[in-house]
Amino acid sequence: MDTALYLIPVTLGDTSIEKVLPSYNKEIILGIKHFIVEDIRSARRFLKQVEKSIDIDTLQFYALNKHTTKEEISEFLNPLIEGASMGVISEAGCPAVADPGADIVAIAQRKNLKVVPLVGPSSIIMSVMGSGFNGQSFAFHGYLPVDGSDRAKKIKMLEQRVYAEDQTQLFIETPYRNAKMIEDLLLHCKPQTKLCIAANITCEDEFIKTKTIKEWKGKIPNLSKIPCIFLLYR
Repeated sequence: MDTALYLIPVTLGDTSIEKVLPSYNKEIILGIKHFIVEDIRSARRFLKQVEKSIDIDTLQFYALNKHTTKEEISEFLNPLIEGASMGVISEAGCPAVADPGADIVAIAQRKNLKVVPLVGPSSIIMSVMGSGFNGQSFAFHGYLPVDGSDRAKKIKMLEQRVYAEDQTQLFIETPYRNAKMIEDLLLHCKPQTKLCIAANITCEDEFIKTKTIKEWKGKIPNLSKIPCIFLLYR
């Protein structure tokens, strides 16, 4: 195994590891003693799911989240610089994609350190795959504004890009505000615009459905507190 910063995907929701992660990932994980993680508790739980016999107490964890200072981040890669492989673990899906792990990857690239992304589930890519929308050109925008008027402007702007650029537009919302997001999309988008709702991807109750705005009206499923990605296309 090469000395590198390994980007280690995790499951999306309560999905079995065997279903979505290749066995090669386990081989890599067992060769790493230093992990940069979004949440130490959940990272430890994930590693135990990968291999029950793993000795968690022999591992070193570095928390990388919105509270981590730039000074702390700059020191995280010292073990890698000294010759020890490191792993980056997100809360869900692939590290560094809509995730604070991107900060540590950027530092590794600047320091000319080897970065190796491992195979795993990405809700962004999988939602595009399942939508039937343009997979040649798409843009992910993260969270839309919370303010009602700002959100309406953003939705209309994204819809305009769909028609002007023939580009699929993706965004997410905090799970408890899914109903409000759908309500705003139905209110501000054209009746013929297509909306795909992709929820709980890879889980047993996975839901991926594409309809026009007009067709969605009166037929919205209960998606409260469920991780969703929303996609717009023409």
